[in-house]
Amino acid sequence: MRRSNLPAELNRFVGRAAEQAALAALLGTSRLVTVVGVGGVGKTRLALRTAAEAQKRYGDGVRLADLAPLRDPDLVAHALAEALGLTDHTPRPPREVLVEHLAERHVLLVLDGFEHLVESCAPLVRELLAHAPGLTVLAAGRRPLRVAGETVFPLAPMGEADAVALLAERAAEAGAALPEATPTYAGGAATGSGPGVPEAPEVVRELCRRLDGIPLALELAAGRLPLLSPEQVLHRLDDRFRLLADGERGALPRHRALRTAIGWSHELCTPPERLLWARLSVFAGPFDLEAVEYVCGGRELPPERILDLLGGLLAQSLVSREDTPAGPAYRMLGTVAAYGAEWLAALGDTERMRRRHRDWYMGLATWCELEWFSPRQAEVAARTDVALPDLRAALELCLELPEDAHLAQHLAGTLWFAWAGCGRLSEGRYWLDRALALESGHQEARLKALWVLGYVAVLQGDGTAAVAALHECGERARSSGNALAEAYATHRMGCLALLTDDTARAEELIGRALDSYRELGELNSNVLMGRVEVAMARAFRGDLEGAVALCREVREACEERGELWTRAYALYVLAYAAWTRDAYGEARELLTACVSINHAFHDLVGLVLAIELLALVTASEGDPVEAAALQGAAVPMWDAVGVRLFGSTSFGGPGRLCEARAREALGAEAYEEAFREGRGLSPDAAVERALAGRRDPAAGGPAVPRPFRTGRSAEVPGTRKPAGSPTGKGGEAAG
Repeated sequence: MRRSNLPAELNRFVGRAAEQAALAALLGTSRLVTVVGVGGVGKTRLALRTAAEAQKRYGDGVRLADLAPLRDPDLVAHALAEALGLTDHTPRPPREVLVEHLAERHVLLVLDGFEHLVESCAPLVRELLAHAPGLTVLAAGRRPLRVAGETVFPLAPMGEADAVALLAERAAEAGAALPEATPTYAGGAATGSGPGVPEAPEVVRELCRRLDGIPLALELAAGRLPLLSPEQVLHRLDDRFRLLADGERGALPRHRALRTAIGWSHELCTPPERLLWARLSVFAGPFDLEAVEYVCGGRELPPERILDLLGGLLAQSLVSREDTPAGPAYRMLGTVAAYGAEWLAALGDTERMRRRHRDWYMGLATWCELEWFSPRQAEVAARTDVALPDLRAALELCLELPEDAHLAQHLAGTLWFAWAGCGRLSEGRYWLDRALALESGHQEARLKALWVLGYVAVLQGDGTAAVAALHECGERARSSGNALAEAYATHRMGCLALLTDDTARAEELIGRALDSYRELGELNSNVLMGRVEVAMARAFRGDLEGAVALCREVREACEERGELWTRAYALYVLAYAAWTRDAYGEARELLTACVSINHAFHDLVGLVLAIELLALVTASEGDPVEAAALQGAAVPMWDAVGVRLFGSTSFGGPGRLCEARAREALGAEAYEEAFREGRGLSPDAAVERALAGRRDPAAGGPAVPRPFRTGRSAEVPGTRKPAGSPTGKGGEAAG
């Protein structure tokens, strides 16, 4: 896990020097500090800047949880786990996982945009602070959390000097210059006027006063300065302010100032820009141009005009551009989006636009499922990650409408690759359970959701839930003649058998499913993973030659199609085979590829299996110190997966052999010391260490007199078996 996931600043931080210093001081004395203030006052920017400057105080890093896009209060704990980089495959509640993870860590957790979820967020924060003494929480929202021990930091609008400095900075970025001279400021804070320092013209200072020093309002005004003079901007604002004041007599001045700026920006937009603004409000997270063209396009907004209109909103600071792992994307600030949502509601078009939004993301999920079995697999993982807030919004809409229950089941099932392949088993279980609680009347959608739920439950180690879902799926599929759904149910029952050491039954069930796939013309990552699972069953039964032959076929098929995820598991089996031949260099090369792929996909199961086998290879190369460290590094990963080695004797052989030999070479005390060192590594650090390659034992630890003899050793029961299956708690349990 990276020490920080704070976003890079897109432009220079201006002003707020005193506020930043005060907030930083509070973090030294209070474990919960909440920055509160009106929308647009700069809470998020100040909190992020302060957190970034304070990173060195926190040994386990600073993590940001952006809760603004979240709509479902039941997903708050999931969102925090994701922000902390946690991949947990167990059926444990996310709250329990969070408490366990943070208990002994020194972390600053930044919560942004929580106010609409405060009823769920406050108890969770209270629980985390009570059980994690090294945790500090910096929250930013429009209201306090009202948790015992909370220190509230009210953020007022900017003072005049800072406001003028911000206006000048953002105007310059937009290609405009304020009249006369810009006030001199340094280190991000305006110094104000003084001897030899030019003072901003009165019209500029009056403009800042009329906007009440609200940063968002100032930035929106700055976006107009390339076209209008400060006098023209001020005149138009005055007209708008009087109109707003007449209509909202009870509103606070600073609320009116922000609405004045946003409303004035709205008026200055062309009618098509206003309509696009309103329609963009349905997006919950970052959106790309294709999504905007489909969701927002129509007779009034032809798709070919969307790019120019979006560019207009971007130029006016109403939309921001950001680079995401999936490529360039756009985002609308919550305050601006809320204004657009009001207009969309006034147009009576909210429900239609929400349905168009849902349809786009259902289409995206379908495309991603198909492209998962292609050279675009990494791109699919990235796009799914970026689109997650909007996929959640689509699922929520499907669950809201009784007539759309089948769509909820279809979407939750279609996203199997995101749940099992990208490390989101817990969230996948949440959506699948909710969708299947509804009776949709659409058999095909329910069947898919059932086998996916069974698959997720297998990966979580929840055999009871897995059997229930897969049995229902199989029975319904047989009665309705759906051979494909029946094959998937049979396949996943075979996975369950593999994890419980019933290898003969596993090979029989998965083999039967593979026969059905072949007859039906089904070929995808699931099918190829099934072949690897059969290879694992054969290897566990002593047929290593047959297992290698199958995995070589799978590797070739994956390479032909550019598939990486299943390929990593095939390479894992081949690495084990290489180790049995004493071909340690070949085994290390194969396992290095496994670790790289599994880490890229957040596949915790594949990653921990590869690292454990790499530990055995390392011991065989004559470096028991590093082997013990890698074994230690695997422990916290297994904790996140669930039952260590899935409770399977078959999966445990290589690990037991590695430990026995490393202990024999080092002695108990030295082994435990190296093991503890490895156990203290973060997943990222463990991966970096695993990928570093073979080290010289003399340089980093005591040399071993002679390499261990490992070929076909029977010193520990089960050592002729691969260290784990691709289905180990999930054939496709990637992350």
